[in-house]
Amino acid sequence: MGNFEIKTAEYLLQIKAIKLQPSNPFTWASGWKSPIYCDNRKTLSFPEVRSYIRNSFSDLINDLYPQAEVIAGVATGAIAHGVLIADKLGLPFIYVRSGAKEHGLGNQIEGYFEEGQKIVVIEDLISTGGSSLSAVNALKESHCDVLGMVAIFTYEFKKAADAFASGNCRLNTLSNYSVLVETALKTGFIGQKEVETLKNWRLDPANWGTK
Repeated sequence: MGNFEIKTAEYLLQIKAIKLQPSNPFTWASGWKSPIYCDNRKTLSFPEVRSYIRNSFSDLINDLYPQAEVIAGVATGAIAHGVLIADKLGLPFIYVRSGAKEHGLGNQIEGYFEEGQKIVVIEDLISTGGSSLSAVNALKESHCDVLGMVAIFTYEFKKAADAFASGNCRLNTLSNYSVLVETALKTGFIGQKEVETLKNWRLDPANWGTK
């Protein structure tokens, strides 16, 4: 467990970008019942947290992908973070929509890039991985060399891990669900009795709360 994983988790909990409510579950847009809700857009409203995430992303990219030529953000959640990182690294920025526009030029990828350029994709949250990998595939179909994806947080679903493996896309994150639960327990956001509930949810999130 890296120090940046713990620190990121602490920040997300402190600013309530991540809320844990095992006894009063949230309902996701997918219909899933969940003891956790993550809204990483809140990190942009806190300068200290925003800067920490920008710097941690930049350090991670410099370490893993020193050959990166372009930073790409996944719309809409990762656009702002992507711009901050690209500015920090002195690299061009583009972003990828969920689908092509139905007017104008009909672009799915916005900004200037060239075929063959080495690109690192920025994402704010990884759940099942579907929308994130859709952006990666759009870049690959435009003949970009996608080096990998970096994200703020992942729920660590097996479905996502399998999807990234099948899509041949490397994924690294600033923090993850396992670290978050451990950090939340140590810092008093949850008690020991709630840990088991949180761990069980991640094993079968689609059916949790319906049994």
